[in-house]
Amino acid sequence: MPSLLHLDSSILGENSVSRALSAAVVARLKNLDPTIDVVYRDLAAHPIPHLSGSYVAVVRGGLEAGQDAALQADLELGGSVLEEFLAAETVVLGVAQYNFSVPSQLKAWIDRIAVPGKTFRYTEKGPESLVGNKRLIIALARGGFYGPGSPAENFEHTLTYLKSVFAFIGIANPEVIVADGVNVSSEQRESSLKEAKAQIAGLEAA
Repeated sequence: MPSLLHLDSSILGENSVSRALSAAVVARLKNLDPTIDVVYRDLAAHPIPHLSGSYVAVVRGGLEAGQDAALQADLELGGSVLEEFLAAETVVLGVAQYNFSVPSQLKAWIDRIAVPGKTFRYTEKGPESLVGNKRLIIALARGGFYGPGSPAENFEHTLTYLKSVFAFIGIANPEVIVADGVNVSSEQRESSLKEAKAQIAGLEAA
């Protein structure tokens, strides 16, 4: 059974454009293949803690966790997050751009999947990606205009970051759906949504 991991990161709930887009992506893929098994994680409603020194010491340094109950729970959560990601054939990310970059909730999730020995490793020849054959669809909403050639292009650190970090672990060609200018005006919001949903309607089955 095909597996899909659906993540949302916007803090705006029902008012979120990125959530509307990511939901439309999943609905499109489910329509194409009803057998897809969807796992959903809301990173805003149930935020993942940011990395701690103790967590990194255990996961990346090989130290023992000891009897710290909070650390044990954090390690279990991190392991679950990583396994969800590794098990998914398709990952759909609902991403809102905040202050020119990704929401901190999404960064916390990325920190739990970018794990040496699991999704990448360092070799004598440099870093080596360990994740392959995984489809990534990014549904991105931005309040202004940050595309190529726009005056604010150099302020865009969301899509550029996501492409870099996922390429580093082996997913080099994500499919990207973008709704720009959603805070410019209600008319622009509707226009951008319409264009993005037209792109979503053209998505093909995995």
